[in-house]
This record gives sequence, C-alpha cells and structure tokens, in this order.
Amino acid sequence: MNKEISSFIDRYVKEIKNNSAAMFIGAGFSKSAGYVDWKNLLKDVADDLELDIDKEYDLVSLAQYCYNKNRNRSIINDLIFDEFNKEKGIDENHRIIARLPIFTYWTTNYDSLIEEALEEAQRIVDIKYNNKQLSLTKLHRDAVVYKMHGDKNNPDEAILIKDDYEKYYREHAQFITALSGDLISKTFLFIGFSFSDPNIDYILSRVRIDYGEQNNRQHYAIMRRVNEKDYNNRAEYEYAQRKHEFFIEDLKRYNIRALLIDEYKEITDILNEIDKRLNHNNVFISGSAQEYGKYTEKEALEFIESLSKELILQDFNIISGFGLGVGSAVIIGALQEIYMKRKSINEDRLLLRPFPQGIEDNNTRQILWKKYREDMISRSGVSIFLFGNKLVDGEIVLANGVESEYKIALERHCLIVPVGCTGYMAEEIWEKVDSNMSDFYTNVDDVLIEAFKKLNSKSSKSELITNILSFIKLFENGKYSPR
Repeated sequence: MNKEISSFIDRYVKEIKNNSAAMFIGAGFSKSAGYVDWKNLLKDVADDLELDIDKEYDLVSLAQYCYNKNRNRSIINDLIFDEFNKEKGIDENHRIIARLPIFTYWTTNYDSLIEEALEEAQRIVDIKYNNKQLSLTKLHRDAVVYKMHGDKNNPDEAILIKDDYEKYYREHAQFITALSGDLISKTFLFIGFSFSDPNIDYILSRVRIDYGEQNNRQHYAIMRRVNEKDYNNRAEYEYAQRKHEFFIEDLKRYNIRALLIDEYKEITDILNEIDKRLNHNNVFISGSAQEYGKYTEKEALEFIESLSKELILQDFNIISGFGLGVGSAVIIGALQEIYMKRKSINEDRLLLRPFPQGIEDNNTRQILWKKYREDMISRSGVSIFLFGNKLVDGEIVLANGVESEYKIALERHCLIVPVGCTGYMAEEIWEKVDSNMSDFYTNVDDVLIEAFKKLNSKSSKSELITNILSFIKLFENGKYSPR
C-alpha cells in the first residue's frame, strides 16, 4: 500500500470518527458479487440495435435508442428486474462497508446488496429510492441508503434512458438537493464509479459553482490504472493512458482526488485497512474461568477489573461476550470508569454481546454462537486472551470457545495479545505465537520480543496491566502490525 493511499486512510478514518464521512457506491462495486455492469446489462440491447457494445461509450443514449425503437421501456424494465433479482450473495467488500460506522451511503445501483449487508450487520437501515421516502424517517435508523436511480423492485421508476436524465433535475430535485448538501458537509469515498453519469456531473458542477473550489470538501475516488493488457496494441494503450491522466486531473476541479490501484482486488485491502485502523482502539476481551490457576479468585477478579478500567481510561473501547468468570469483572471495571467518574453510560465505550442461552439443539447453538463471535471480533482491532478454561463432567478443560475466538481474530487480522501467565488456553495461544512471532506480527525485533515475553511473566497486578498496554501501544506508530 503506497503512502498516498495510507495517508488517505488516516484522513478518512478521522472523518468517520467525526461522523463526517460518506460513501458513493457505483456499479463496479457489485461486479465482485456477480452482478453485471451497465455495458453487460445492455449487451442484448446493442445486439438488437445491430450495434457493437464494445464500441459504445454513451450507454444512456444506447438505452434511449432501445426505447425509441420500441416506443416503450418494457425491454429495459425486464432487463433490470431479471438481472438484479437474481440471487447474489453479499461479498466481503459489502460486509466491510456495512461494519464501518458510516451513516450515509449513496448509490446509482439498482441491487439491494448494500442494504442487505447493513441488515446482516444488525443495523437499522433507512432506504430512499423515491421522493416520498425522503420526507419519511425510519425510527432508530443508524444508516441511510440513497438509491438515486431507483430500485430493482420498481424498474418503471429506474433512471436509465436519456428522457429520465433530462427530467431528473425537475422530477427528482429533492435528491439533487440532498446529495449537494452531503457533498458540502461530508467527505465522500467513491468506489466502483466511473463518473460518466450525467446527474452526478450536473450535481458536482453545481456544488463547485455555488461554493467555489476553495470552500468544497476534499473527496476521494478509488480508480484502477489503465492496464496495457486490456488493449490490442501499444498505441491504443498509450492513448487511453493519456486520456485517463487528463480525466484524473479534471476531477480535481471538483476536489476529487483519485487513489490509483493496479487491480480491483486492492479495494478489499483498502477497506480492510480502514476497518483495522478505525477499530485499533476497540479491544475484544476473550476469556472464561472456572478456576484461576496461579491466581486466587480475588486476585484474578481484581486484575480483570483493573485491566478493564485502565483500558477505558486510556481511551480504548471494550467488547465482551460475558465469558464465565471473566465477563462480569470486565463489565464492573469498565462501568466504574465510564459511569462513576463520567456520570453517563456511553454504549460506544462498552459493547456487550451475551451469548443466548437455552438453545437445546447443539448445531443451532454453535452456529448462532459463531455468528456472535464473528460479529464481536469484526468490530475490534485488538483481542486480549485471559485464562480460558471450563468445567466439563466435573473436570477442568481448556475452553474451546476461547480457542474459536482466537481463530476468528487471526482470520480478521486482529492484534493477538495472549496473557500467557493467566494459564490455560491463553497460555497455549501465547506458546503458539512465541514459537514463531513473525507469523503473527510484522517487523519482529528485540523490542517486540521482550514486550511479548512479559505477557507470560506473573507479576503484580499493576505491572501486568502495564505490560499488556505497553505491548498494544507498540503497534500504534505503524512500525509493527498484526499479520
């Protein structure tokens, strides 16, 4: 990841934390989930008109030609309905953007992947695809999706042909006003968008003229570099590259900076990095304890409470699944710092996901619990592992739930912080990491090794807490990062 993209991520994360970020999702974003782009959608239309889709760039006009020939839009309506009502699974990119605490999403897409991903992430989404919906507010919403070109389930109202675009400023003026306001007040990230849409061009021009280039917010667009492999010869490639450079320079008139990538798969890397940096201060505490090994119960609970309290004091947020013998102490310590001193409970500082009990069917229970674990860990950047044992048939065994959380945290590239001196599963995880630290962290050196060793050294409560926090903070300046 180059410095320009890394710097953008830092700025965009700040905007997200300030509730000043928005996303604009184009058709290209849904291609990875299996949907077609405009060109492929209209291929049959072009064939019917005896035109070559590969030679057509003004696709709005192409759709209009189809309407002109048939004097109705039933063919185009059927294309939209048939294509976008095909069952497509939510892909990783949609899941990531749904996890981000962004309130405002704009799209020209007809599909429902954005709202489905938001609902899967247990968010309350308010969908707007016609004027009437703009005046209504869904209760307790925490995300709004503006589908400015309509929805797959209402193809008659979809914006597609030239007639639709020519009347848009009059018949959908409310959307123009809403988007203009967001472009002025929020920092947008455009993904999968070609900027060939006449409506967006009109709105960007209006904002630029009304407010001037100096007063507009900085926006960003992820765009793929021109690739020589996509062209028949060197001359075609050089021409396309030169035109692309002029286009990128022209975007700057609207305060849109292009973030260039070589392959579309890099979008996932960028989104994951935004997610990771945003969640760096979110700490998931994994652990359960029927007994406390080297520690007395009093020592262990006081340690967990103090660790939880200190994490809140150091501006970390805590996520917990209420593990037996650990979860209650986590909550007590966090609430003492959040409520007793600040006189209010901030749900952003302490997120609890108690596992649902009383589910008799073992398979159903395990599937649901796995989803709970994935949901909690997806919201965190750091995973701390404590103790990790449970009672089975009268015997103390290692907690397989803590092991599952460790594996999920690895998959999510969380920072793994096993406090080995607490024993049991936490000690096993510590030993796995210690055997080859380079598999878990980048740029391993003597400083990192020494800090990690201290996680397995039984010491006083305050010293152990200092060792845990010191290890986590080594990863704040970018020298080290989780694999």
